[in-house]
Amino acid sequence: MFVTPQSPLPAARPRALALAPLLALALAGCAATGPSEPLGSPVVVPTAWANRPATQAVPGPDNLAQWWQQLGDAQLTGLIDEALQAHTSMRSARAAVEQARAQRDMQAAGLLPSVDGSASAQRSRSSGNTANSFQAGLDASWEPDLFGRIGSGVRAGDADLLAAEAGLAAARVALAAEVAVNYIDLRGQQQRLAIAERNLAAQRETAQITQWRVQAGLANSLAEQQARTIVEQTAAQLPALRSAMAQSRHALAVLTGRPPAALDQALAATAAVPLPPADLALAFPADTLRQRPDVRQAEHRVRAAWERVAQAEAQRLPSLRIGGTLGLRALTLGALTGGGATAASLLASVSLPVFDGGALRAQVRAQQAALEQSRAGYEEAVLGALKDVEDALVALQGERERLTRLNAAADAAGNAALLAQQQYASGLVDFQTVLDTQRQLLSAQDGVASTTASIGTGHVRLYKALGGGWQSN
Repeated sequence: MFVTPQSPLPAARPRALALAPLLALALAGCAATGPSEPLGSPVVVPTAWANRPATQAVPGPDNLAQWWQQLGDAQLTGLIDEALQAHTSMRSARAAVEQARAQRDMQAAGLLPSVDGSASAQRSRSSGNTANSFQAGLDASWEPDLFGRIGSGVRAGDADLLAAEAGLAAARVALAAEVAVNYIDLRGQQQRLAIAERNLAAQRETAQITQWRVQAGLANSLAEQQARTIVEQTAAQLPALRSAMAQSRHALAVLTGRPPAALDQALAATAAVPLPPADLALAFPADTLRQRPDVRQAEHRVRAAWERVAQAEAQRLPSLRIGGTLGLRALTLGALTGGGATAASLLASVSLPVFDGGALRAQVRAQQAALEQSRAGYEEAVLGALKDVEDALVALQGERERLTRLNAAADAAGNAALLAQQQYASGLVDFQTVLDTQRQLLSAQDGVASTTASIGTGHVRLYKALGGGWQSN
C-alpha cells in the first residue's frame, strides 16, 4: 500500500507507470523453468510386509498414537507423559517450530507494502535571524511479485514449517520409545535379579547340606568346594544386575527432566515386564510411510528446496518496485499540525541483472544441488523406514520362537534340578550332577527373563518403526 499524492502528476508519468509492468514482462525472455516434480523419481514401496504375521489386522490411526497405553502399565504411561512435557529434546523441537513459523512470517511480509513514518524539527540562525522548520511524512514502497520470487520464498517457508512440525513429531516418537525401552530394561533386570536370588538361595541350601555331609563323613571336601564355587559365581552376578537397574532408573529420571536419583524409590519395587496384547495391529507399508514423521519431514525438506530453486531462478528476472512519499512542511509546529505545505511523489522503477560475474547462475546451481541432496535424503528415509519395520518383525519372530524353546528348557531344568537333589541325597548321583543341573536351571530361567524383556523392547521398536507415538492430522 502506498500513499496517493495530493498534487497532480505530469501527464506522462501515469503512462510510464502503466508501462512499467509491461516492460518487466518484455525483459523476461530469459526466464528459466523450474523443476517439474519436487520428489523426483518415486520410490517403489511394497504392498505388504515380507514378514507380516497372517493373523494381524490393519490398525486405525488411533491405534499407534498412544501405543504405550496398550502395554497396560500405568507407571510407564505416566513416565512417558512426563517425558513428553519436560525433556529437553521436546523443548528444542518446539522452539524449532516457532523459529520456522517466524521465518515463514518474515518471508510473507515481503508480499505486502512497507510504510515508514518520519518527523524532524530544525532551528537555524543566520545574520541574527532565527528560522524554524518542521517536517513530517510517510514513505511507502511495494514490490509486486511479478515472477513469483517472493511467493516461492513464502512456500519454502511453509515447507520448512511443516518440516519443523514433523521434526517435533519425530522427537515425540523417539522419546516415547526411549522411555519405554529403558523401563522394560529395568523390569527385565529386576526379573533377572529375582531369579538369581532364588537360585542363590537354593544353591546356599545345597552347600549347607554338602557341608553337613562332609562333617558326617558322607562326602569329601571337593564337593564342599564345588558347592561354594557355584554359590560365589551366582552371587557375583547380583552387583552387575543391581548396577544395570540403577542405570536404567537414572536414565528414566533424566528423560523425565529430573535428577538421576529422583526415581530410585518410585521404581524400587519389582514389577513384571509390560507386553502388548497378542493381536498387535500392523499397518501397510504405504500407510506407515504416511504415518512416520521422519519421512514426512524429509518430504517437506524436498519441497522447500524445490521452491528455493524457483526463487533463485526468479532472482535473474526483472523486478518492479513502486514507491511513494507524502509529507508536510511548515515553519511552526502549529502550522504543521494545521495542515502545512504538502509534498507528494510517486515513483516506479524496473531493475534487471545485466552482469554479475555469474553469481546468480551459480546460486541457481547451488540450489539445484541442494534439491538433489534433499531428494536423496527423502529416498534414504523411505528405504530406512521400510527396513526398520522388516527388521523389527524379523527380530520379534525370532525372539518369540526362542522364548518358546527357553520356557520348555526352563521347565525341564527345574525338574532335573529337583531330581538331582533327591538322588544326590539318596547317594544315587554324584555332586557334580547337582551342580550341573543348578547351573542349567539358572541359565534357562535367566534366558526366559532376558528374552521376555527383548520381546517387550522389540514391540517398542516395531511401534516406533511404524511411526507410532503421535497423531497425524
